[in-house]
Amino acid sequence: MKYSLLAGALVAACFATPTLAHDVRADDHAPIGVMADHAHKKGEFMFSVRHMHMEMSGNQIGTNNISPEDIVTSIPNRFAAMPGQPPTLRIVPTEMRTDMTMVGAMYAPTDWITLLAMGNYVEKEMEHTTFAHAAGTHIQGTFSTNPKGLGDITLGGIFPIFGVADRKGEDQHELNVRAAVSIPTGSTTKTAKILTPMGMEPTIRIPYMMQSGSGTWDLKPSVTYKSWHGAIGMGSQYSGTIRTGTNDQGYRFGDVHELTTWVSYRPAQWISLSGRVMGRSTGKVQGIDPMIMGPVQTANPDFQGGERVDIIGGINLVGTHGPLAGHRLGIEVGAPVYQDLNGPQMAGDWMLTIGWQKAF
Repeated sequence: MKYSLLAGALVAACFATPTLAHDVRADDHAPIGVMADHAHKKGEFMFSVRHMHMEMSGNQIGTNNISPEDIVTSIPNRFAAMPGQPPTLRIVPTEMRTDMTMVGAMYAPTDWITLLAMGNYVEKEMEHTTFAHAAGTHIQGTFSTNPKGLGDITLGGIFPIFGVADRKGEDQHELNVRAAVSIPTGSTTKTAKILTPMGMEPTIRIPYMMQSGSGTWDLKPSVTYKSWHGAIGMGSQYSGTIRTGTNDQGYRFGDVHELTTWVSYRPAQWISLSGRVMGRSTGKVQGIDPMIMGPVQTANPDFQGGERVDIIGGINLVGTHGPLAGHRLGIEVGAPVYQDLNGPQMAGDWMLTIGWQKAF
């Protein structure tokens, strides 16, 4: 509700008078889901808040769907040799929701570097179906896990290669690079109560993808190119997350490589519409946490990562004068059109990003 009210206020402010008091355009910034796309002039600050909501459902192996019944009757349990472990998987995740709120700040001490810091708070919820210990498809029951907490913190800098922070002409090109590091402030030891195939309800360490942190110091480079031709804007960005070392639990997440390209159209100074394609490749978990085990796919490091392509539509709004001058609101909604997963693994459904930005 608060985002829709802000959007309405921005629209009202932009139409209140024909005189524009600030030389800002809605497409000066990339779509809201693209991070580190711009630098600032010496002495400028910028603050931002983004909220991302993502949903997953169903399971895939590669590009093919697989039902919970097929998983529990055909997929071996990696931990079958351990006491009390069944020969096949018997717990299947069926739905997952992730909410992440990110708070960021930028400051340019000089024209050639913009310092950045970003922290986040993550809440995840996963629904599971537990099948009885014996072979077959008899359902023992269902349960959910709902970990939440602070994630890892990112610190770094953005270096403009060419172009300027404020676009004066109608046609311009801009290139910048980001050098950043992710500090392992998020937890890798969260626990939750589960339902086992034997009907017990122990509290155990939750699997890898449900933790809020990586446990490793990660490099986060990116390169962003943007151009404008009248009312048409275009851009591309490569960004990566490169894991270093192994965390205290004995593993590290797979590297992430992401490439996104977008086109935007600005029908008026205060509004820009965008379409974006994003491809992502995520590696498997390397190593294993000895406290994470069980007849569930999420406990197997090999059933992590894969490739996916998303199509995303968005809108950017900016206040051009009055009390909302310079305030930006961005919204993006997207869904995957291709997924090739190291499965069985849950498949993505859709995602929403809403964000606010303001430079001073």
